[in-house]
Amino acid sequence: MNQLEQLKQFTTVVADTGDFESIKAFAPQDATTNPSLIFSAVQMDQYAPLLDQAIADAKSKGASGSELLPVVMNELLVAFGVEILKIVPGRVSTEVDARLSFDKEGTLKIARELIALYEEKGISRDRVLIKIASTWEGIQAAVELEKEGIHCNLTLLFSLCQAIACAEGGIQLISPFVGRILDWYKASTGKDYTAAEDPGVVSVQEIYNYYKKFGYKTEVMGASFRNTGEITELAGCDLLTIGPALLEQLQASTEPLEQKLSADSAAASDIEKIDMTEKVFRWMLNEDAMATEKLAEGIRKFGIDIDKLEAIVSAKLG
Repeated sequence: MNQLEQLKQFTTVVADTGDFESIKAFAPQDATTNPSLIFSAVQMDQYAPLLDQAIADAKSKGASGSELLPVVMNELLVAFGVEILKIVPGRVSTEVDARLSFDKEGTLKIARELIALYEEKGISRDRVLIKIASTWEGIQAAVELEKEGIHCNLTLLFSLCQAIACAEGGIQLISPFVGRILDWYKASTGKDYTAAEDPGVVSVQEIYNYYKKFGYKTEVMGASFRNTGEITELAGCDLLTIGPALLEQLQASTEPLEQKLSADSAAASDIEKIDMTEKVFRWMLNEDAMATEKLAEGIRKFGIDIDKLEAIVSAKLG
């Protein structure tokens, strides 16, 4: 078996892309999208009809003037999600506007609108994960959404305190960003890291072991990979979301791959439980320079790509 086939024995593989052809090629269980991926996809000729349909659907609902753009944006995100769900058997993650990352009520409003659109198009909410940045406000919004049966994927997650707050809130899934953690440490220390000592890999291992030792049900989905070594070191993680280039590399390799993470080994670890409160969360995040900087940077970058996506949609609206 190739490495992708071997990996699927231990871990649910998720495609990190908005490109339907890539999703078809690698047969993942789930797929994730974000503003950057949708921005890239919507510029391709083959996806122009989705934007046209989103505009038509928004107008058919009577949206006009200043209300038209936000309605089209929601329609567009859901249009991509619906098409992806025709390909994958599992779930799709659709992201709330990153500019709402510190706005709990704004996040709740958009999340509910997105789910209502999916259900209007015949998609059960069980097949959708609403992606929200792992700020304190984002996590609290997700806690409320989970109580309504709207399942969430907490993204831009770089630290144990974010992970614990999500787990204690009963959130469905988290996406710790492996590669962006590595980026920070390489820039900070000037060192190169082997896959086993990669700080992003170590972070996900710590989170996974904490969850399994203390019986949390929140799923761990490693994300944002820079190389296949990071992926193979996390074989056994609940899920891994992987971009097309790295999926292709895994598919091309027949090197043996072994399970590195398991609930049994986690149970034997000597991790101590942390009582997570808002004060503890904010202090732990503040004390982690990497997590603080990468969370802020990630929100800014996603915000910029939403601005760019809105500019494309606005130009189309004339």
